[in-house]
Amino acid sequence: MKFDTPATTNPIDQLKVIGRPHDRIDGPLKTSGRAPYAYERHDVIPNQAYGFIVGAAIATGRITRIDTAAALAAPGVLAVVTHENAGKLGKAEAITAHLLGGPLVEHYDQAIAVVVAESFEQARAAAKLVRVDYARGNGAYDLAEAKASAIKPKDGWGGPSDTAVGDFPGAFGKAAVKLDATYTTPDQCHSSMEPHASIAAWDGNKLTLWTSNQMIAWAVRDLSETLLIPKEDIHVMSPFIGGGFGSKLWIRSDAVLAALGARAAGRPVKLALARPQMFNNTTHRPATIQRIRIGATRKGKITAIGHESWSGDLPGGGPETAVNQTRLLYAGANRMTATRLAVLDLPEGNAMRAPGEAPGLMALEIAMDEMAEKLRLDPVEFRILNDTQVDPENPGTPFSHRDLIGCLRTGAERFGWDKRNPKPAQVSDGRWLVGMGMAAAFRGNLTTTSGARVGIDRKGVVTVATDMTDIGTGSYTIIAQTAAEMMGVPIDKVVVLLGDSSFPVSAGSGGQWGANSSTAGVYAACHALRTAIARKLGMDPDTAIFADGKIKSGKRSVSLAEAAGDAGLSAEDSIEFGDLAKTYAQATFGAHFAEVGVDRATGEIRIRRMSGAFAAGRILNPKSARSQVIGAMTMGAGAALMEEAVVDPRFGYFVNHDLAGYEVPVHADIPHQDVFFMDEVDDKSSPMKAKGVGELGICGVAAAIANATYNACGVRVRDYPVTLDKVIGKLPPYV
Repeated sequence: MKFDTPATTNPIDQLKVIGRPHDRIDGPLKTSGRAPYAYERHDVIPNQAYGFIVGAAIATGRITRIDTAAALAAPGVLAVVTHENAGKLGKAEAITAHLLGGPLVEHYDQAIAVVVAESFEQARAAAKLVRVDYARGNGAYDLAEAKASAIKPKDGWGGPSDTAVGDFPGAFGKAAVKLDATYTTPDQCHSSMEPHASIAAWDGNKLTLWTSNQMIAWAVRDLSETLLIPKEDIHVMSPFIGGGFGSKLWIRSDAVLAALGARAAGRPVKLALARPQMFNNTTHRPATIQRIRIGATRKGKITAIGHESWSGDLPGGGPETAVNQTRLLYAGANRMTATRLAVLDLPEGNAMRAPGEAPGLMALEIAMDEMAEKLRLDPVEFRILNDTQVDPENPGTPFSHRDLIGCLRTGAERFGWDKRNPKPAQVSDGRWLVGMGMAAAFRGNLTTTSGARVGIDRKGVVTVATDMTDIGTGSYTIIAQTAAEMMGVPIDKVVVLLGDSSFPVSAGSGGQWGANSSTAGVYAACHALRTAIARKLGMDPDTAIFADGKIKSGKRSVSLAEAAGDAGLSAEDSIEFGDLAKTYAQATFGAHFAEVGVDRATGEIRIRRMSGAFAAGRILNPKSARSQVIGAMTMGAGAALMEEAVVDPRFGYFVNHDLAGYEVPVHADIPHQDVFFMDEVDDKSSPMKAKGVGELGICGVAAAIANATYNACGVRVRDYPVTLDKVIGKLPPYV
């Protein structure tokens, strides 16, 4: 099905199942411990051995000698694989560093060997017996030092690296009120509850992999390019994933090393990364340095806005696209953005929840707060004043639907923004200085081709099969809701099968495109099945009604079970998106509000409450959407106040590579969250008239908290995270 004209009235608009707050249909499996995660697939193949990865102890250089004799002689050891005996390997184009290093070492903790043994304990113990000698090279690990050597990267998914409209230098120079400030965000690391894990088994030349991966088709592609075997010889399954957040968009070393270990040992091998390996062995959000310049009239109209960002990655890697939202969020005739990329010998920098906009708004929305203060305008009203209904870089391109103003006003009213004292350090509650802050939220609306197969059996049960994944976001449920709505059956009459490369290729989970695109693919397949059923019965597919488990046309009514017959019926189709994304700017919007307390004596910062209003198209399941947003807001709180992967500048690795040193928010850090979804449909986005919401929820949170901290105590922090050491020496006197 081609989606190239705006959606008209369709069966989804009935809203009998879609748009209602359904419980997760996978909830009972998860709460009872019966959900099959990759490392726990004891049932799928017998005689599984265990793998443990040996990581490089240097960040750059070469392996001069690797001695595996002691490891091979250890109890229970079946095989040790290194670059010397792994055979010929390739490197997947989508992955920056080799997933098995050697003799060249590209980053600290890069996998350089895997030990396979009868038990996990034996594999881990033997891994410590692998002896490696290195010739260590000189690496670059500090973004500030490497900034001068940064270059303009190739244009990519985020659009062009540089943009310019009008005369930014001239307009900024002439502006009545202007801001020129630099902000920094640190390296941040993933640490989802389920680590990267895989079980690999060979049957001749055919590989089966049970793994934790967000994008099944990408996993097949990348395994094919790495192991140099045809894609048709690879079967990947990932029905349940315990979090990914971008770190599992591409295969990592667990998948490749499990496969190599299984081939060497002649047995299935299961392998999970230890928690510390997730920080340096996989990917992270790269640090940024961002310079923002804003010029405005004295009445607050932006006349010039410029955003430059620097980040680093391994050779061949890509930048953090932190300028993306600045290209679309606010009006202003004279504009510029620039992205620069430095080479750093740190682990691979790549996608982490809402790449681009999440760190970009951490800077932009503090800058907007500072500019509002200079103009003596309320921060909400300043943003409303500079709203735009067209792409400001391409004024002939309107937004498909944009309700940033509605989010700002609704969010402010629900939060009680009118009670905020605009003068910093004026409100106290005992020993706490109390402040309010806000920030706009923005995330582009991405869509991608997605397919599904839908069948109905002689009992009237609808089964959906697609390689879409559920990373804890509720894919099973919204896909079931879509099929139930389209086929006119209760949701408990729908079976959903996900995460298997033998199923039709879907959008996968990532980039906030998963829910909208995958359900649109299911819509397309259901539309094809409705047509097949109607034609089989001699009914007009365009006028036949599917409801109450039946298909009806005029006075004739046939149950779906009867229509399916003993053989059943099925149909397969994909949604293919046309040029509407080029004809219209498509994005999601929101407004975050936060209240914090700052301890007068210690500088400790505590969130007291958070609130947000969001416009993200039709909300398919308000219950799971809220869950996604409060989780994203929590991640944003971590980015604001605590998350920082500390780089050792001598040896090029993240020192705090576990949850003891890399701090993340816990329940006690997040006392109250309010989430409100605007009543919105976007007929230019998909036949579902939905958009994504999972990444929008993190965008702008950190800045709202940073701005609230400033309002509370009068200390402006431009370098994240906003920790007490950055405010304590500048607090007002405590009397």
